[in-house]
Amino acid sequence: MEPEINCAVACVNGCVLGDRCPHRAYVQEASKFMAETSLDEMLNIAESARIKKMSAPPQWVIPDEI
Repeated sequence: MEPEINCAVACVNGCVLGDRCPHRAYVQEASKFMAETSLDEMLNIAESARIKKMSAPPQWVIPDEI
């Protein structure tokens, strides 16, 4: 049984599990996206996401304990 690891922390400098990584399918999808998408198109995607986030109304977080 493989111990549970936090990939966001443990794999900062690269995957520590290698071929046993549970997120292996996402690597192929990301590589395909980077190979097929131009940098200008990626920048346009990021800019439209930024504009969408900036134009959304603010979300208030009310703590449970006041």
